[in-house]
Amino acid sequence: MENNVIKKVTHCRVCKSIQLSKVLSFGPTPLANAFLTKKELDFPEAFYPLNLYLCNLCGLLQLSHVVSPHVLFKNYVYASSTSPVFVNHFKEFARGISSRFNLKKNSLIVDIGSNDGILLKPFKEIGMKVIGIEPASSIAKIARRKGIETVEEFFSENLANKILDSKGTAKIITATNVFAHINDLDEIIKGADKLMGKNGIFIIEVPYLIDFLEKRYFDLVYHEHLSYWAVSPLVKLFNRFNMTIFDIQKVNSHGGSIRVFVKKNKGNFKIEKSVSEFVKSERKMRLNKVSTYIDFGKLVLQNKMELVTLLTEVKLFNKKVIGYGAPAKGNTLLNYFKIGSEILDYIIDDSPLKQGLYTPGTHIPVVPPKILDKHKPDYILILAWNFAQSIIVKYQSFRENGGRFIIPVPIPKIVS
Repeated sequence: MENNVIKKVTHCRVCKSIQLSKVLSFGPTPLANAFLTKKELDFPEAFYPLNLYLCNLCGLLQLSHVVSPHVLFKNYVYASSTSPVFVNHFKEFARGISSRFNLKKNSLIVDIGSNDGILLKPFKEIGMKVIGIEPASSIAKIARRKGIETVEEFFSENLANKILDSKGTAKIITATNVFAHINDLDEIIKGADKLMGKNGIFIIEVPYLIDFLEKRYFDLVYHEHLSYWAVSPLVKLFNRFNMTIFDIQKVNSHGGSIRVFVKKNKGNFKIEKSVSEFVKSERKMRLNKVSTYIDFGKLVLQNKMELVTLLTEVKLFNKKVIGYGAPAKGNTLLNYFKIGSEILDYIIDDSPLKQGLYTPGTHIPVVPPKILDKHKPDYILILAWNFAQSIIVKYQSFRENGGRFIIPVPIPKIVS
């Protein structure tokens, strides 16, 4: 399948090599955030290939097909600030960065893929000048209502020049939970290079490939996530643009991520030991070997068998099971494991943008949390597993009344 919506990748987006090896296939899959209205259930739904390939030269794990970003993000329904965990994460991010680099008031902070302003809001509150770049119209409007200046475009070298002309150089450019979504990385890095001052800093935050493998986070694979990042390919990528990674921090978001600090080669920042330490650990994990991912695929199939068996047994006892959270990762799991409305009566989600819609592919209704007061289930399958602890604490009364939670990854388990 190749048209103006989707195209097959012919070369690695980091090193441009054509030496790509297929390591895992999820089969034809709907777009993870393409939630459906009730009326749309009557029409054919689009499914696209979802396959992982490994670059044999630089070691980047990546999707084989790229869906047009205009299709993926123009009607995006994920608003980051619905998660208190993420709100606190980015408050700490803003405070920590401001303190570490001794940012002066009115320093320009530019956030690529700024969503609803979740990161820029705390930067603005401590006196920084902020600009968000967010192509999703509905999400950009939410950010502007919060007083966050937001440009409704995809970031590019041309846009960077416009911001440079009107606002001057940026002290900090961020791309958190967005770098994995970008196909044309060259364009983004050229733009960041233009916009950064001599001692500007480009900070990206991405789910980490080692956590992905060790914790079996297969459900992070969906069409928006084009690349699955380790440090080694990132080093090679930035080196091509005379930029250097000078520090890396491990952070807890998305079950395990890395925060990567990048400078221009002539920037006055010491290269920390963390960079070589991460690269060394990645060699030990054999992240550049096809066999590593073949073995991972076998573990995913084992996870599928165990979870489907568990849910089937629960349903045989006429127990009511619902889902909690309708994140993109949840839709990968539901579709790959073929879990539909015959298992889950509905899915609860805190985002009003998803409520009243149906999950892509599996067509499970998404409802607001208040429904729990009326229809009490026996089990809640936590699809937003990265927030499992806070969800369990929030619904302590559900547990006290005999309800149980099911956490699906890395190994399905019941929490009673």
